[in-house]
Amino acid sequence: MNAATQPVICLIEDDPIMGESLCDRFQLEGLAFDWHQTAAGAMEAIGRHAYAAVVSDIRLPDLDGGEMYLRLRAAHRTLPPFIFITGYGAIDRAVELLKAGAADYITKPFDLEQLIEKVKALTSAFVPPAGRKRLGVSQAMRRIEDMLPRLATHASTILISGESGVGKEHVAQALDRLARKSEQCPFVPVNCGAVTESLFEAELFGYEKGAFTGAARTKKGFFEQAHCGTLFLDEISELPPSMQVKLLRAIQERRIVRVGGEAPIPLDLRLYCATNRDLKEMVELGQFREDLYYRINVIQLRIPPLRERKEDILWFARIFLDEFSAKHGGGRRALSQRAEQAFLEYPWPGNIRELRHAVERACIISADDTLGPEAFFGDGLTTWTPPAADGNLSAYLQECERNYIRQALLLHNGHISRTAESLGISRKSLWEKMRKLGLQAHGSDEQ
Repeated sequence: MNAATQPVICLIEDDPIMGESLCDRFQLEGLAFDWHQTAAGAMEAIGRHAYAAVVSDIRLPDLDGGEMYLRLRAAHRTLPPFIFITGYGAIDRAVELLKAGAADYITKPFDLEQLIEKVKALTSAFVPPAGRKRLGVSQAMRRIEDMLPRLATHASTILISGESGVGKEHVAQALDRLARKSEQCPFVPVNCGAVTESLFEAELFGYEKGAFTGAARTKKGFFEQAHCGTLFLDEISELPPSMQVKLLRAIQERRIVRVGGEAPIPLDLRLYCATNRDLKEMVELGQFREDLYYRINVIQLRIPPLRERKEDILWFARIFLDEFSAKHGGGRRALSQRAEQAFLEYPWPGNIRELRHAVERACIISADDTLGPEAFFGDGLTTWTPPAADGNLSAYLQECERNYIRQALLLHNGHISRTAESLGISRKSLWEKMRKLGLQAHGSDEQ
């Protein structure tokens, strides 16, 4: 086996001349590989190693390559992508394997340059099992990942911005893992849009016994709970004005006082904040304190929406397929080529959160091993047709957002709180979006 940090290809080819030719070319291209001449040896190796891709002849001496693939898929929850080499007369068999989840096929006599191009595309997107918590495979997310170790070491206050569902909390958790000094250091997430304004101070700073009616005991607030760890304030744009000045004071002085208390409590924590709104614009509109904005905006990380990093779409989809196939049973699932194309064309206004929910719903509803676009976009909940191309980008995205929120409202029977929670935004933000987009929550039991 080659260096563990380098993606490795599993080549399965019984013809010594063809095998040696492919190995020579892989070596020339700097591609690491293992060469197996039997299906039995390859199956054993695939069970033990995390290959980036498998290049296999369909005709093998001990077992048909397609049958080998089907047995492996039934035995393993995750498999590397397979490229099959086949003769012209076996194209129908190769197409069947594509429908069963194989990545691609190439017919003999084949263009070696084309095969190398396909292999490189697969190895470039490879993520070792130990790195499955990566943020993505796109250049944008890799650049962010490259920055995280230095930020985790040197920055105690970071602002993470991006649309709802792009993975801001996952970035905060990645920073926390890199920055924490021990496993006992807590990560405390707080959704600022979900805490009632009247209770915000008590929740954030804690309270002493008897501080108000119902305060039967002393309680630590979020700040104290995050001592020596990380406090993550999500949707900080939803912070009530009365709390903005108190948060500013706590950040400046690095200490808090519990409600009903007198003794100051020193703070030793990292503060990561997240927003799906333009805080600078909110400052200009008088909706967010300028001094608090500059206090939390020491370092800002912008997480691009999924439509701006299409390389991540199928990568995340396959991870979610593996996760939910195992969770809900039915064997390993795969996307059809039509589904992959639909995924790349769809704008995903709800970003990774929407993608995850769509995959889970498809794994629950569909019993097929290979999932077509109708499993994701044809169930009456996530119906989608591309908007007309004669409008501008803003109108296009607004229409996508309107359709997505309308579908979420239908899914939750117009219930505002449950819809807002599923969208990852506050009730206030949902109402504002509905008013802006001309939507009504028909049938809601919560107006």
